[in-house]
Amino acid sequence: MSFTYYLSKEIQKRAEELGRGFYELLYPPVDMYEEGGYLVVVADMAGFPKEKIRARISGQNELIIEADREISEPSVKYLAQRPKSVRKVIKLPYNVAKDAEVTGKYENGVLTIKIPIAGTSVVKIE
Repeated sequence: MSFTYYLSKEIQKRAEELGRGFYELLYPPVDMYEEGGYLVVVADMAGFPKEKIRARISGQNELIIEADREISEPSVKYLAQRPKSVRKVIKLPYNVAKDAEVTGKYENGVLTIKIPIAGTSVVKIE
């Protein structure tokens, strides 16, 4: 076995270890925007079962999204980047009322959360 072969295998092993951890830190990608008195958060959660996704708002106006999934590991693998679990903490730009009715919808791998913005109201213009 040559040194180059051994070095290649070690680099591949380290890249795999860093790869999954790296994606677990970044995942899920999130968009956030305001629409009609709501803060809307959209997160790509493809591959995570609906039953394994949890979302909550902390007392510090943070949205916390967590999810877990099972990934079957083949005996021989060359690259492993799909995260098994994710946890994303998003600092919200607005205060959320304690009794706010926050809604969530999971469809086609996309989680959409609508959070009412405290102290706002929609003005109907006639």
